[in-house]
Amino acid sequence: MSALIYFAIPAFLVTVLLEAYFVTKARREGAKLIGYETKDTFASLAMGVGNVLISMVTKLAWMPLWWVLYEHRLFDLPTDAWWVFALLFVSEDFCYYVFHRTSHEVRFFWAAHVNHHSSQHYNLSTALRQTWTGALIGGVFWLPLLWLGFHPALVLMQQAISLLYQYWIHVEWLGKLGPFEWIFNTPSHHRVHHGSDALYLDRNHGGILIVWDRLFGTFEEERHTPTYGLTKNLETFHPVKIAFHEWVAIGRDLKNARSLREALGVVFGPPGWSADGKGETSAVARARASQALGSVEA
Repeated sequence: MSALIYFAIPAFLVTVLLEAYFVTKARREGAKLIGYETKDTFASLAMGVGNVLISMVTKLAWMPLWWVLYEHRLFDLPTDAWWVFALLFVSEDFCYYVFHRTSHEVRFFWAAHVNHHSSQHYNLSTALRQTWTGALIGGVFWLPLLWLGFHPALVLMQQAISLLYQYWIHVEWLGKLGPFEWIFNTPSHHRVHHGSDALYLDRNHGGILIVWDRLFGTFEEERHTPTYGLTKNLETFHPVKIAFHEWVAIGRDLKNARSLREALGVVFGPPGWSADGKGETSAVARARASQALGSVEA
């Protein structure tokens, strides 16, 4: 993990405390904000600490493969040219989009990502509710960058920049930002992403840029205040349960699988998939919500 993240940790803690104070004050004055809940905030902070500690090891585990690919790179890209940084900015953000979208559409990757969506609150502490297993399985999505010739240290740095950017968009109190929203990810766009409302499921996967969602049909405008959390919320603030509950669920469903096809569907199908067709995926729920919205607007 890039040192940028470690240097930012004090700023994370200070800004969480400041936001908690001002949001609580605003709620007392009648503002319609969900705000903070002590147990929820501590759960998010525990997930963040665990992520930092675990990522120290998991990032290192990927380094041998990253270096092998870099040693067999297609192009010799300089490490100090402005255009390389610009190209990396766009390329890394696209890799993040693919990774993030896959983390919602494939249950195996969703099991590592679901914890980030498990809070029913939306604030800066929610941004710190990070995965404990994602870095172990997610590194594959950035492998093309090494093969193309981007130095591993630059890729790690850009990943950190993307993560730092995404911190500030986890706020409920900042409205829409005009033309800036055409290109960049914003609090409004990301609130949609954290919504459990059927229309908002699996939308707005961008990291820094929102253009990928607009290009590939996964963009949704914020039409109303989202209902934050999961479609089936957890009834726990225990960080270990938050981190591993979906892996446990996959194991349970695998045990009950009656065929290889069903086992593969359980692991690599979309969340909500079931062999009998009775499970509801986000695509089905979203299509029904879109149809209902169309009927109302008509």
